[in-house]
Amino acid sequence: MAKTKKKANKEIRNLTREEKAARARARLEAEQREEERRKHQSFMKKAFTVAVCVILILALGIPTMALTVFSQG
Repeated sequence: MAKTKKKANKEIRNLTREEKAARARARLEAEQREEERRKHQSFMKKAFTVAVCVILILALGIPTMALTVFSQG
């Protein structure tokens, strides 16, 4: 059966010390996982940007060098 809101609130207030500690640990671990996820996402964004820049440099630089070499011959 569904609990009433009043009963649910009463159970939350009557948590044991161990349950409170477990909830605090779980909250801390969730925050750490979220921070790690954000760091990883930031790193991947930077790596993607560098990869795109390298591809663009090669895409523009190789034909330019080829034209320069072949036009002097």
